[in-house]
Amino acid sequence: QLQFVESGGGLVQPGGSLRLACTASGFTLDYYAIGWFRQAPGKERDRVSCIKSSSDGTTYVDSVKGRFTISRDNAKNTVYLQMNNLQREDTGVYYCAAAFGSTCGSGAYWDYWGQGTQVTVSR
Repeated sequence: QLQFVESGGGLVQPGGSLRLACTASGFTLDYYAIGWFRQAPGKERDRVSCIKSSSDGTTYVDSVKGRFTISRDNAKNTVYLQMNNLQREDTGVYYCAAAFGSTCGSGAYWDYWGQGTQVTVSR
């Protein structure tokens, strides 16, 4: 059975931090690029970060640069998104996704998706 399970969402105040995690079962993340996507209320889903399958490259949208860090622990078959200095604009449902053989470039096909986890930044 193939699973990609998310955890770590929640409610935080502006300036706070959360760490999201996705853990794969039934497949190995080593050879997948991993993306984190965000769907804010009333907006379309955007990719906020990506890490290459080789773990030697990462990308971020401008709005999260310097605040978010994507990483992976292949031994745990898990990918993380560390989110610091969270702002209200970061509120949304976050999804992890895995693309086999991808380098985070255009045209990536996202084979597996997490179920989504809600991140709410509010006082």
